[in-house]
Amino acid sequence: MTGLTTCHGSCHCGAVRFEADIDLSQGTIRCNCTLCTKQRNWAAIVPASSFRMVQGIAALCEYRCNTRTEQHFFCATCGVRTFGKGTSPRWGAYVAVGINCLDDVSDEELAAAPIAYLDGRNDNWTPLPFSGASR
Repeated sequence: MTGLTTCHGSCHCGAVRFEADIDLSQGTIRCNCTLCTKQRNWAAIVPASSFRMVQGIAALCEYRCNTRTEQHFFCATCGVRTFGKGTSPRWGAYVAVGINCLDDVSDEELAAAPIAYLDGRNDNWTPLPFSGASR
């Protein structure tokens, strides 16, 4: 997938559904903070205006950790973390879309997506340079 594409995503049970305009060729992120490490989080950051809930707002639960500034959402039924929301100097108001929840992106497209690593464990949110795509 190259260029901005509307991707559809959901949790495991289908109670939560969303769509987001994502350009995977622009990169994805992985963070080593304790929450992202334990969840094996892999996300695409999109402007908040590029994310739309399709179904299941009432099915979402929210978790906030550490500074309690970023909202981490997961399905109350199946427990899958679908996305998070926050604000940062670099991205402004953003949504971190869980790559694992995208329903219409092929394995090949995911394998080709560049990954930038964040050192959240040390509160260093400046991404390291993109590495070769790997999962």
